[in-house]
Amino acid sequence: MGVGGNFWDLLKPQARFEGFDFLRNKRVAVDLSYWIVQQETAIKGYTRNPHIRLTFFRTVNLFSKFGAYPVFVLDGTPSPLKSQARIARFFRSSGIDSSRLPEADEGVSVERNGKFRKCVEECVELLQLLGMPVVKAKGEAEALCAQLNREGKVDACITADSDAFLYGAQCVIKRIHPNSKEPFECYHISDIETGIGLKRKHLIALALLVGNDHDLNGVRGIGMDTALRFVKSFREDDVLDGLHESNGGDLFGIHGSTDAATCSFNEKSPKLKVPHCSHCGHPGKKTMHLKFSCDYCTSTSGQSCKQKPPGFKCFCSSCELEKEEKAKKKDIAWRISVCRKIASEQNFPNDEIIQMYLRNHHGIGDDPKIRWESPKTETLVDYLAFWQHWEPSYVRQRLLPMLSTIYLRDMASNPTNNLLYGQYEFHNIQRVKIRYGHKFYVVNWKKAGSVLSDDVHEIPEESGTNHGSEALDDDSLDLLEEADAPYVHVDNGCYFLSTDEDIELVRKAFPEKASEIVKNKEQKEKKSRKRKIHDTTTPEKTEASASQGVQLSITEFYRTSKAVNRSKTENNAGKDGGSSKAKQSNASPRLSKSVRRRLLFD
Repeated sequence: MGVGGNFWDLLKPQARFEGFDFLRNKRVAVDLSYWIVQQETAIKGYTRNPHIRLTFFRTVNLFSKFGAYPVFVLDGTPSPLKSQARIARFFRSSGIDSSRLPEADEGVSVERNGKFRKCVEECVELLQLLGMPVVKAKGEAEALCAQLNREGKVDACITADSDAFLYGAQCVIKRIHPNSKEPFECYHISDIETGIGLKRKHLIALALLVGNDHDLNGVRGIGMDTALRFVKSFREDDVLDGLHESNGGDLFGIHGSTDAATCSFNEKSPKLKVPHCSHCGHPGKKTMHLKFSCDYCTSTSGQSCKQKPPGFKCFCSSCELEKEEKAKKKDIAWRISVCRKIASEQNFPNDEIIQMYLRNHHGIGDDPKIRWESPKTETLVDYLAFWQHWEPSYVRQRLLPMLSTIYLRDMASNPTNNLLYGQYEFHNIQRVKIRYGHKFYVVNWKKAGSVLSDDVHEIPEESGTNHGSEALDDDSLDLLEEADAPYVHVDNGCYFLSTDEDIELVRKAFPEKASEIVKNKEQKEKKSRKRKIHDTTTPEKTEASASQGVQLSITEFYRTSKAVNRSKTENNAGKDGGSSKAKQSNASPRLSKSVRRRLLFD
């Protein structure tokens, strides 16, 4: 999708790999159609409604894990050229000879198939329940993403459609690898301009030559290397006019400096080459070098000059001038060949495609209403229970990272006494967690009020909730949908949730709690320093240090306690009789994962 001729391979050396905080507190435009197509291609047939499942997990991760504010953009009505190209691509992939089929009427737009439109509608309904803003473009979604980025309304675009650069995008995120130290594969237009020397109009001209979403063929016989060399010979303001003039008979476009070279192309050069010695290869004849010395060989008169080595090349002014003339003629011949191929194409370049790329308005007003709302949790539970057959407790658990992020943001801006999800209060910061080189706070949330209940029943496996097996299948296919579920634990009859939260966000929301963990860390470091100093200054030798240099056997070094424990248990069993079974029966039962989830979220 986008510019043809392996355009992404050309841009690959200019890629930047950004860290976890690249999108934190930034707005990002997401091409929803690209997500749906990618999901259907990746895990089609492996799980129920993959477009709903992965849209849910990706949105939660993008909002909570990476701290971004996503804006989802929908495709509008495609242009007639895009519709014709889409039909041609379908015939080409199906192996059907499109030349024998009747041509589509000009000016007629063809919508996507009904199945795809239904997937889009279902994802839009899900995103609206999540509180995400959704906008619709007049035509292409990547065009509106690029417009929002160019106007500064968003900081980046998430799409794999390279047309976004032609529409004016400044930063495009092609891939997200969540389980890595640098998850974002980004492309900045500034890097492309510096590294390759191509600006926006250069890219448009390149797309016209090698093919694009509106014209799959481009110019026949011109590949990426040829098109790149041809386009870079023009300035940005002149490159599109140069394509018009190349097709109109002016083989060299607007380059008036090539007129003299064109006239002399089939004429002999008026400057004669200086004769060279056949023995040493330097300027001058061999007989003259015997009479007079060779300036290049530093030989004396009457002596033969040095024998030239195999592959010798002369670099005198005459030879250099001849090389320049040959290179100029070769370049002129190459340009004539390219211009002839361009002239053989009808209606090239297509002004409709050029104006489409250069247009500045793609379907959003001057004052777009882009705002983020709180998720409608209970409605989401019903929606996902209907479409995905998920347990309500599972939905609430997977949604909690988004809710905790919203809660911390609200507490940072306007502290209140409200509870997370109406049930959990901020208890403490357990520790600092490092994952893929990025630091998080592990926050403990305590469930307020009485949480113990006698009416606890484990949900049987045949109830249709097969999300666990789906997660195992899908993790290897799309890691972006992997959600970090809260860790559940019980302490003194109280239920706690442990979530991974951004350190700066927790510090802003609960500065006192954050300062406590810093103080505790400093105290531990002081104690460890004192212990080290004490150990180094103690004159007494421990038993281990006294025996230093004596190698112990592995059985002596790793002493086992199995025999001792076994004898103790046998004696206790003989003395107590059946009391051990009674103790085991009185111990607190270990609740299963699904039961603990229901206790927390039901």
